[in-house]
Amino acid sequence: MKIAVVTGASSGMGQEFVKLLAEKEAFDEIWVIARRKDRLDALAASMSVPVIPLALDLSQKDSILTYQKLLEEQNPEVAVLVNGSGFGKFGAFTSISLDEYENMIDLNAKALISMTYVTLPYMKKGGRIYNIDSLSSFQPVPYINVYGATKALVLSFSRALNVELSERGIRVLAVGPGWVNTECFKRAAHDDTVSYYNRIFEPRDVVLRALRDMEKGKDVSVLGFSVRMQVLATKLLPHRLVMKVWVNQQKKKKNTEKIARG
Repeated sequence: MKIAVVTGASSGMGQEFVKLLAEKEAFDEIWVIARRKDRLDALAASMSVPVIPLALDLSQKDSILTYQKLLEEQNPEVAVLVNGSGFGKFGAFTSISLDEYENMIDLNAKALISMTYVTLPYMKKGGRIYNIDSLSSFQPVPYINVYGATKALVLSFSRALNVELSERGIRVLAVGPGWVNTECFKRAAHDDTVSYYNRIFEPRDVVLRALRDMEKGKDVSVLGFSVRMQVLATKLLPHRLVMKVWVNQQKKKKNTEKIARG
């Protein structure tokens, strides 16, 4: 049985991965994972291919074990794994609770590594892993610092694992978009500390680019010329300068808003 597994499938980029993978490739089943069962059931009902909803909170180890047991019982070939679960909070470091930070680390980093680890025994040559990353993974980002740090881990992990798995013919792609119009993005702002968003992309466009970049054999996918220029700048310029520009953009935006409100 050939399947795809998509986490974070209840909305945003995860949901778009489910739809586009079903359009472009034949699977016996697509397993969709997220916390909200009603969303997963609605997605399954809208699809023309068999979609298996798994309502799991991947920040909890028991959920990873439940998924691992299902793999053992079904013994499928996992042709595609999309690690799309994750969330962020934007704001000053001490304005966000420690519980939220720990949950962010558990979901964005630990769960992604765990899902990859338990899935790999069921992947064969030609298998593909998409890890949802972020533009914030390429530089330190004040006021998004813990989220950015988790995504920096995802970027480093994905690129290194892609090299390790090349002998098995399995590819790994870090999908590193800028701002994306998702529920996660809309909920991320803890306050008005971060208020400057230079361009916002649509989830479908990010996923389409990722699918093309995987076909080209890339290990990082970045949508948009302006975003790719930002990535290049973080490689060429001192990070202290890059962070200063970022902070000044946020302050300028807030000051402009205050003037506009009178």
